[in-house]
Amino acid sequence: MNENCNSRGLTWLVKSCFPNPQPEIRRKATGKPPFSSENPPNPTISSLPDDLLIECLSRVSSSSLSSLSLVCRRWSQILCDSSFYNSRRSLGRLRQTVYALAVSDFGLFSATHRIGSETSWKTSPFPGTDTLQPEIIDGSFSCARLTTIGPSIYILCRYSTFRYDTWTKTASPRSPMLHPRKKFAVATVAGKIYAAGGNSAVEEYDPARDTWRVVAESPRKRHGCIGAGIDGIFYVIGGLRICSNRTVEVGTRGGRIEAHVYASSMDLYDVEGGTWLRSRHVPGGGCVVAACASGGFVYVLASHAVEMSFWRYDGRRGSLGFGEWCRLKSPPVPAQVRLDGAVRFCCVGFGERVVLVQVVGSIDDLLRRSGRSCRGFKEGLVLVYDGCGGDWTRGPDLPEIFRRATCVSVEC
Repeated sequence: MNENCNSRGLTWLVKSCFPNPQPEIRRKATGKPPFSSENPPNPTISSLPDDLLIECLSRVSSSSLSSLSLVCRRWSQILCDSSFYNSRRSLGRLRQTVYALAVSDFGLFSATHRIGSETSWKTSPFPGTDTLQPEIIDGSFSCARLTTIGPSIYILCRYSTFRYDTWTKTASPRSPMLHPRKKFAVATVAGKIYAAGGNSAVEEYDPARDTWRVVAESPRKRHGCIGAGIDGIFYVIGGLRICSNRTVEVGTRGGRIEAHVYASSMDLYDVEGGTWLRSRHVPGGGCVVAACASGGFVYVLASHAVEMSFWRYDGRRGSLGFGEWCRLKSPPVPAQVRLDGAVRFCCVGFGERVVLVQVVGSIDDLLRRSGRSCRGFKEGLVLVYDGCGGDWTRGPDLPEIFRRATCVSVEC
């Protein structure tokens, strides 16, 4: 089947799912068996076993997947099966995509960009907005976190959780976290979602059962941390220290006010063993402003006030390099961002590539806080790091409407 599945071909495929009524009509008219040994019936696609049906449906174009889910319950269940996802991957039908979600004055919008293509972002209103709770639309979405399991994107908010299927283009509510959180770390490890930060509890979400449970207590209470997952380990990176009264601990030393932070530290939780491994720190200190997992490594962007550094941590357990840090070429970001808190970053990874998205809360805030000219500054700057060549390239800029976007990587 061609990649561009036209409506005529899809109509034939849908019709083949239903049994042929002609044999029954012939039996009633003649009183004889509808078929003889010389004229066996033509099998329909509905008579195929699941493994063969998956092989057939996995060749359908991505644009037609949403239609397949409406044919019958069996087909809809097959689209949710991991075997279907793995089959499309083996056939090269999956595309590495950056998915951005943002709230504007006009509602909730999404944008997608295929990695490796030169086309710009595709922007559209987020489907199923009526199924989302008002708290996502009223501005608190800026504290939400995104993670993926297969082609599904999970939107974790403080009091609610939603699942968005990139194939069927539908959103559905899921069980919320047991402990409300803000600016927390989240990652997918071994097919389950883990959340930490905002309080001392580490929670695990089982998508098959739609249930949350507390699996551990964090060695350090963090706020504003970042999560990553590699090889059975949940990484909780950076952030500020939370005291018992839920505020950042501040002390006085030598007449100066000093904030005690975990800005460059990293805690490692073994999800299978249920234990914490030896913590790590980003070399050279600094404040971790973005991080992601990709290809067995954790990539970290750190700010040092006057410069930015980019690091790679080897997360491949069993390898000789496990736990080693390597400094990489720093991204070519504008000088204004290095000193200003109005700009934040989203970092997502695909194999040997890392996509860094620069998100600005407001140009007015940037001018006011920095006190300097922003000539040459670009909102929604997208940079792509090639792990093989070690160089940064410029990607299509994020649309202007996505100033406070949250990004995630997904294969769909």
